[in-house]
Amino acid sequence: MASSPGAVSVSGLTSPRDCINIVVDAWNDMIETENESLRERVSDLEKKALDQGDEIVCLRSTLADVLRRLTLLENAVNSRGGLSPSSTGTVTPVRNGGFRGALNNHISQLKDGPLGGSRLRQPMYHQSSVESNNSIKEIAHRSNVPTALPQRRGVHYQSTGSLHSDSPSSNSVSPVPTSPSPTHTPPPRVSPSPRQSQPPTPTRSTNSNLHFAKRWSSTGDFNNSPHNGGSMNSSTRDATYNEEEKILRMFLRGRPIILYAPSSLAETYDITKVTTPPQSKLKLDWVYGYRGRDCRSNLYLLPTGEMVYFVAAVVVLYNVEEQSQRHYLGHTDDIKCIAIHPNKLLVATGQCAGHDRRESRPHIRIWDSVTLNTVAILGAGDFERSICCISFSKADGGQLLCAVDEANDHNISVWDWQKGERGQRITETKCSVDTVIAAEFHPLERNCIVTCGKSHISFWTLDAGGTLYKRMGIFENRDKPKYVTCVAFNHLGDVITGDSNGSLIIWARGTNTVSKLVRGVHDGPVFSVCALKEGSIVSGGGKDRRIVQLDSQLNASGLERQVPDHAGGIRVISEGRGSQLLVGTTRNCVLVGSLSMGLSTALTGHLDELWGLAVHPSLPQFVTAGYDKSLNLWDSMSHSLIWSKDLSEAAQSAAISPDGSIIIVGCVTGHWFALDSQTREIFTTHADGAEPIQVIKFSPNGQFLALGSRDNNVYIYQCGGDTRKYNRVGRCMTERKRKRSSSLTSFLGHSSFITHLDWSADSQLLRSNSGDYEVLYWNAGLCRQVPQSSSMRDVEWASNSCTLSFETIGIWPEGADGTDVNFCDRANNKKLLATADDFGKVKLYTYPVTQPRSLCHSYGGHSSHVTAVTFLHDDSRLISTGGKDTAILQWAVV
Repeated sequence: MASSPGAVSVSGLTSPRDCINIVVDAWNDMIETENESLRERVSDLEKKALDQGDEIVCLRSTLADVLRRLTLLENAVNSRGGLSPSSTGTVTPVRNGGFRGALNNHISQLKDGPLGGSRLRQPMYHQSSVESNNSIKEIAHRSNVPTALPQRRGVHYQSTGSLHSDSPSSNSVSPVPTSPSPTHTPPPRVSPSPRQSQPPTPTRSTNSNLHFAKRWSSTGDFNNSPHNGGSMNSSTRDATYNEEEKILRMFLRGRPIILYAPSSLAETYDITKVTTPPQSKLKLDWVYGYRGRDCRSNLYLLPTGEMVYFVAAVVVLYNVEEQSQRHYLGHTDDIKCIAIHPNKLLVATGQCAGHDRRESRPHIRIWDSVTLNTVAILGAGDFERSICCISFSKADGGQLLCAVDEANDHNISVWDWQKGERGQRITETKCSVDTVIAAEFHPLERNCIVTCGKSHISFWTLDAGGTLYKRMGIFENRDKPKYVTCVAFNHLGDVITGDSNGSLIIWARGTNTVSKLVRGVHDGPVFSVCALKEGSIVSGGGKDRRIVQLDSQLNASGLERQVPDHAGGIRVISEGRGSQLLVGTTRNCVLVGSLSMGLSTALTGHLDELWGLAVHPSLPQFVTAGYDKSLNLWDSMSHSLIWSKDLSEAAQSAAISPDGSIIIVGCVTGHWFALDSQTREIFTTHADGAEPIQVIKFSPNGQFLALGSRDNNVYIYQCGGDTRKYNRVGRCMTERKRKRSSSLTSFLGHSSFITHLDWSADSQLLRSNSGDYEVLYWNAGLCRQVPQSSSMRDVEWASNSCTLSFETIGIWPEGADGTDVNFCDRANNKKLLATADDFGKVKLYTYPVTQPRSLCHSYGGHSSHVTAVTFLHDDSRLISTGGKDTAILQWAVV
């Protein structure tokens, strides 16, 4: 008989029950094969998940897919009645518990295996198709939640800045994280909760169970650990505390740093607590310095009797007669230009772009010189680099303001600054591809602007429609200067310019041609021209340092004066009261006086980067030293320079002996000098290596001197009875140590340059930090490292300038790369700690700063990296030094 299509002929079958059993056996074999494949897949994923947390997402997706397929197959079989007791009479046992038992067993293994604590919770499966589908949907939903590894409960703190800090994140390059992928979404942050016992921190190795005996509390999710694919930046704040060993582990650029808790804090230490900011605050008391080396037209006299100028991000209003200062602190980065409104009360200042692209964008601030309140902010987001020139209109009473952006095209823009708080830009156009040095509104002609710079002078006219038209100055057959360096206007409205040839030129009012040329007024460039109220003209030479007075037609009057060589060339001349002149120089000095009576120095400052700072142990005095090869001693009470010493080399560091009689200066070449603080005499010179001497510290008893070098060594000297003789004891250096039981060689000592040093109170021990974030301890008398760092946990330290210590954990911001905090100093009363960072901020903390989350007060003023901070001997004031901004800021502790 013919077989029907699709029929199966099975010989030897005598009953339908045998057919059902064969089908069930075949089905169980298929399910077992599926289970085995699943186990192999999950086993492979487990191994990969230890290194790549994102694989768990794939695992969950696979599980959800397998569950869906198996559930559909199970429902299909059940619908045929193959496993129904009523249809078969007896149930044939399913091998290995069937697919449901095997799957549940494997999920249990996964839950209790190396990935312990996983978010994969074992679901409850039911025969109901609806409940099964809901379970599948729930698992599929969970599988779409990205995660690196099973999360552990903990508290994650982001930053030390808090509400009181506005310091930006570091833009330093961090190591590239190995995981997660670019599309990985970090897990949600957990709000602070009471500390509780935490499971041990997993490691890559699973061969040892020793770590399960430790109890850790943590400030961050385990997911963010660099060992588990987390970001290196976030790991810098993921500090963990081992309660049994009483050690704290933190990370900088992925490198672990182990710090030992003092016994007095170890038992009660809670890493989740938040330290409040101190009750004391800082108030800017005095600013030392002036920016004349690279800025022009930045010194004026106000009707209040104050001269106004800028340095770093501070505008200073200085009354020389009353010896008082006021400060405008609205800017966030370097101020490059200043202009005075015709009413003599409003001031406009322009800044450059800073570290923070959002908070430090180039802009112009117009403010009241009496109240110091900001009136308007112009161009935030409109300028590209920095504002190099600004000027108020004069013929219309100051309704307009022009500005030149230091971009590639040096765009010039005109603003109606009184329209709203942001003003209104009327027009903008390309000024010149070459450098623009000055831009001024004409004092008598409305809507007329004169700009000058490299090889050009331009005369601009603003029409009624808001369009600028330019006419270039014509030099004809006369010598065209390389630079037109300055511009002024006489009482007739003629334009007077000085140039790099040392000449003065008169451009007749309303023309763009030369009316009169006077050659050889100065030997070298003319950096400033000032038209006095009585009609005469005063010019200043940048090279010959001469101030020359001429009449309105540039005829010599025979009256001139030369400033001292140490003051530098003339940068700007401004008219003061009566016949008084204000003179700013290229060496950052300001002089006050007249040509007939002479000039005296009103203020002075450093010319190059500042790194050396030290305070007197018993007097309100401090010394500064920098790359300009000068050493200055200052009096903080009179705000004056006591003396200045020219050095033969650029200085990197400084220190004062405990009795205040000796000053040590470390140089960038490895040389260091010892000077008498009274006579300024250098009585000894030494050399240790060929690298800069980074830090210098006297021991509290004055018997030892430690010098940390960039060559990775710490040099120890013994001081004589009068501290004028220095005998080298030795150097703390890297040593090789071979273990007897093996051929392995270990290294003792620093493997990077020395950054900070602290002496113990008994003058026996040293603590040192290095550029690779090491914290080492030394026996100073033997110049040997103390390998058991745990034995140093209860040492009393005479100072705390090491930025890496248990007492300074909280000063490191999120994402710190180890170089963001340059310096720290503890107050003598041990209640405050001040820090200096790379973002121009000075911060004040409550000491000790032992909590990863510590709130602080943050203060601006510096426009460059702050290189050092130090409290005076009585803690009444704090001194901070800037790097490239060359500014010294004196803060009152209130």
